[in-house]
Amino acid sequence: MKTYKGKYKPKNLKKYKGDYTSITYRSLWERQTFRWIEDQPHIVEWNSEEVIIPYRCQTDGKMHRYFIDVYFKTKGGKKYLIEIKPDKQTRPPTGSRRTKRFISESLTYVKNQCKWEAATKFAEQNGCTFEIWTEHKLEGLGIKLLRSQLPKTKQPKKK
Repeated sequence: MKTYKGKYKPKNLKKYKGDYTSITYRSLWERQTFRWIEDQPHIVEWNSEEVIIPYRCQTDGKMHRYFIDVYFKTKGGKKYLIEIKPDKQTRPPTGSRRTKRFISESLTYVKNQCKWEAATKFAEQNGCTFEIWTEHKLEGLGIKLLRSQLPKTKQPKKK
């Protein structure tokens, strides 16, 4: 899947809590999520990569910093920390254990698990909910995903 990166300019500067001049989306899914958040009247504030969580990665034993994709707060006061990932990256990789790809995907999976464990603990300690949003969740929320953004197995067939 091709990835996209760019700067995002919020429509409502009062709703963004952080440095609105440095909002970067690292995928079209993130960009579409930012647009969706801005259009939701029940979301009163949000930011991207402004919440930073320290974590120890099992792959190298070192401390790292995890930049949460999205934080938002609702009118009711609920706070959410959101990671946006393809569903495939939320599950252990499959395939031959001898390939470079399998090894790389395995290391990424372990690193993500360490991040998400730290994010879950951070969220609990700070009155937030941590969630991982995949293409399934995004579609369920009505966030429009372009055909080119969907994994090959999910793309609608041409007629």
